[in-house]
Amino acid sequence: MINKLRSRLDVPLVFIFILSAFLNAFNIWKDEYVNTYYTMTVGSMMESFHNFFFASLDSAGSVTVDKPPLTFWIQTVSAEIFGLHGWSVILPQALAGVGSVLLLYFLIKPSYGTTAARLSALAMATTPIAVAVSRTNNIDSMLVFTLLLATYFLFKGVKNNSTWSLIGAFAIIGIGFNMKMLQAYMVLPAFYLFYLLAAKTNWKKKAKVLASATAILLAVSLSWAVIVDAIPEDERPYIGSSDTNSVLELAFGYNGLSRLTGDQNGTPGDGGTTGNNTPTGLNAPEGASDQVIVNNGRIQQGPPSNQNGNQGDAAQATQGGQPGGSQGNMFGTGEEGPLRLFQSELSGQASWLLPFAILSSIGLLIGFRLRETTMKQIETIFWLSWLIPVGIFFSIAGFFHQYYLIMLAPPIAALFGTGGVQLFEYYRNESNWKAWLLPISIGLTSLFQWVIMKPYDEVIGAGWSLSVLILGILSTLLLTILKYRKSLHTSAISIAMLLILFIGPLYWATTPIVYGGNSALPEAGPNTEQSVGDGVAAQSHIQLDESLQDSAQDNPPQMGSPGGMEDIEIDEKTLTYLRSENTSETYLFATTSYQVAAPYIIDEEEAVITTGGFSGTDPVYSVDEMKELISNGEVSFFLLSDQGGRGGSSELAEWITTNGEEIPEEEWNSTVSNDENTNSGPRGGSTKLYKLTASEGGNTNE
Repeated sequence: MINKLRSRLDVPLVFIFILSAFLNAFNIWKDEYVNTYYTMTVGSMMESFHNFFFASLDSAGSVTVDKPPLTFWIQTVSAEIFGLHGWSVILPQALAGVGSVLLLYFLIKPSYGTTAARLSALAMATTPIAVAVSRTNNIDSMLVFTLLLATYFLFKGVKNNSTWSLIGAFAIIGIGFNMKMLQAYMVLPAFYLFYLLAAKTNWKKKAKVLASATAILLAVSLSWAVIVDAIPEDERPYIGSSDTNSVLELAFGYNGLSRLTGDQNGTPGDGGTTGNNTPTGLNAPEGASDQVIVNNGRIQQGPPSNQNGNQGDAAQATQGGQPGGSQGNMFGTGEEGPLRLFQSELSGQASWLLPFAILSSIGLLIGFRLRETTMKQIETIFWLSWLIPVGIFFSIAGFFHQYYLIMLAPPIAALFGTGGVQLFEYYRNESNWKAWLLPISIGLTSLFQWVIMKPYDEVIGAGWSLSVLILGILSTLLLTILKYRKSLHTSAISIAMLLILFIGPLYWATTPIVYGGNSALPEAGPNTEQSVGDGVAAQSHIQLDESLQDSAQDNPPQMGSPGGMEDIEIDEKTLTYLRSENTSETYLFATTSYQVAAPYIIDEEEAVITTGGFSGTDPVYSVDEMKELISNGEVSFFLLSDQGGRGGSSELAEWITTNGEEIPEEEWNSTVSNDENTNSGPRGGSTKLYKLTASEGGNTNE
């Protein structure tokens, strides 16, 4: 019985599965809030079906999160089952990360065999940015799992000549659209090309099938958006971060073309900046960086506070890219160009095996003939057709974050596993130039990995980078020697040498556990940022002087430090005051900052209104609409901050401060500042509490 089970069970895959589960899930229970913006959304969605359907950011259903709802529906179900905790909203993404590893194994195995499938699965499991993202409640891990599931149905549909499976594959991409909009469409060139090359039917039928599949794709993709846009605006939330209160405009604007052009200025969701990058508005969310400085037309900011309120901690000293190096742009994604993925800002996230994948693609496509293609070659073209458009996008895009690079993980992993086996076959059986592709690929990839690791020698020790370089050189030399000397162990030795290439990425994949991670903007690497915050200003990477870099080396971060909401906590005196003064109002208070509202919604399950969406600038409420809420007895208190960086509705904020009764801070705030009439809010911002009712605190009929 045991032998029979063992014969069916792929033991190495079991170990890869365990490794992936450990990397994705260990210590996630230490992250209390994760990405605050998304966790708050889940908390609000748990309050009513209205909030659940629209993916409302706040309790009132005033404004939506700036992404489609599907991933948050899944997270909300998890929170309903296990309770609203950091780990319960991370869990779906952690499972999706492990699921992606298994899916890739089963995608590769039929055509390329078990060894290639194992290598691909291991490469996927140890891609640093895939691990970093899977340990948060960001959407991308779930999206990649969904796209790999679509790939499974695509391969199945072609091999079984099943039109329904093919249409199902495109429908699943449509589901992915309802996770992160146009990002799901990045794989479409690979899907169309694969079907055209692999389907054993005439061109007329191919055209009909693809037309039908595309129609289904669009129908599924736009289903939620069309429904929401068709609902009158006064009966649904404002579409967060959109210009025109439209889901379709959000999809093709803020979450679409703007990502390519980098144009994030002048929109409600742009982080409160005008066309010249000058901060606007009165009330900035506390998630923003503590200081925004306009310098030569670019946004910079002072070093943010960590969880203990200290500046310049090691967790902020580097960004998972190049320690203390040039960040290239405000998002730390390097300079645009064909070698961007090899630059220090991005290379440590997903590019560890990219040189090997590129070189192995040559071996995989040797002998390619359009009229005589094999399934292996067609699948290779599929993975290249996934890799190349995505790689081009990230090479030229003006606005993206490092964790988006998880989109590169499946094709690089697939090409590494399949190419590794193919190059070994050439090495063992050929005597021409093809035989040298394996040692050359291992040597060049090891050299590239040394380049990635070398800048971190003072942080992690020089032994790591040197070991990768030396082992890579020795592997190349040994393969050269063995080519001229027959050995019974050539296969085992070659596999061992391929495994050497996992030293760097595996170490980097453990860094979110060892060094802590930034749950709002996940990235991998030693001294990974613990928690810079969720704000757009905070999302821009920080230029640090040498003294702060030295501080990073002298004060290493603590294991498993949570990221997302940092030092923002509920002031018990504030909570007690607001509860005691509540005279049956529906909402405890309103605020322009989602981060001010977040702990009350997440921890205390209180109903709170946010009036500005993610950026604090969305025109969610007009003055007249707020007057109506006050007149109806739905809200009386307003907790406002005048910290710079991102602004709320200046007209609404001005009306509140002009007509409202300012509550003396000693009555509601436990930490009274030295400045008169000003209390210190999170990150040092000035926070004030105002009261407005229909009969006092200002004339609501003005």
